[in-house]
Amino acid sequence: MDLDMLNMFIIASGTLAIPILAFVASFLLWPSALIRIYYWYWRRALGMQVRYANYDDYQFCYSYRGRPGCRPSILMLHGFSAHKDMWLSIVKFLPKNLHLVCVDMPGHEGTTRFDLDDYSISGQAKRIHQFVECIKLNRKPFHLVGTSMGGNVAGVYAAQYPEDICSLTLICPAGLPSTTDSKFIKQLRELQESKRIDRIPLIPSTPEEMADMLKLCSYVRFKVPQQILQGLVDVRIPHNEFYRKLFLEIVDEKSRHSLHENMNKIKAPTQVIWGKQDQVLDVSGASVLASAIPDCHVYILENCGHSVVVERPRKTANLILEFLALLHSIDNKKQA
Repeated sequence: MDLDMLNMFIIASGTLAIPILAFVASFLLWPSALIRIYYWYWRRALGMQVRYANYDDYQFCYSYRGRPGCRPSILMLHGFSAHKDMWLSIVKFLPKNLHLVCVDMPGHEGTTRFDLDDYSISGQAKRIHQFVECIKLNRKPFHLVGTSMGGNVAGVYAAQYPEDICSLTLICPAGLPSTTDSKFIKQLRELQESKRIDRIPLIPSTPEEMADMLKLCSYVRFKVPQQILQGLVDVRIPHNEFYRKLFLEIVDEKSRHSLHENMNKIKAPTQVIWGKQDQVLDVSGASVLASAIPDCHVYILENCGHSVVVERPRKTANLILEFLALLHSIDNKKQA
């Protein structure tokens, strides 16, 4: 009897040990796989479903939750070298009955990457318009959200396709001239002078460079284990050549100030959210937008850097919801 119990204990222990050892092995040997599993699990937990849409020979990858209803749908555009799952931290704090769409930007993650495609800000705005038409998101005007590079694209989209959107949220958007150089801009100038432009701070290739990038983008200091840093780098390295090409495209004269060149054409009610301690794109850009766009609501977040979506997800979600509620209230008063 005792021997049987011992055998059962050994079998039970072995059964439990297998998944634990698999997890530890994945963490130590394949941290990038663990990161992918993490996003997959988080999407499922939040009810986000992944789908594909095709425009001729071009494929868009996106995630969504909910269905179009009486309230505007929300389309979210991520920043440089990110992907649709970066919005999950905000999705967590948004009502489940809102129709949300998060798309991989041109060339990113599951969306098609063509070497000869136009990755300028204007070119990306055209691609996003193709996506919107593919899934018929513009049957009713929708609310458009963009951050960093995605904010630049969102602003240009609002100017070029005003009939598609009812309102706009720009989070630390690129595409604006600044009277104050950010830490990132100073680093770029130093790299250009030393002819080391291949060492772009936003394109890490080692865990140490990844840690430096996180410090640059965030005011909040996250303690990230070395293995996770390695996993984050491993996920990005196969795409770094594309990221370099894209970066040079969006800082070129054609795109560098695209939002600034189009901001006077933005007619939709606009919300600007910016981290006061942004070291990538200086917070002074918020006042530039406020002076040019009618009915512009500006919110500066204290103790927050460039990664607003990650650092202050609950606050950002609440600001977006409050902005939409305000616009809904104004519309009701007009109809009355």
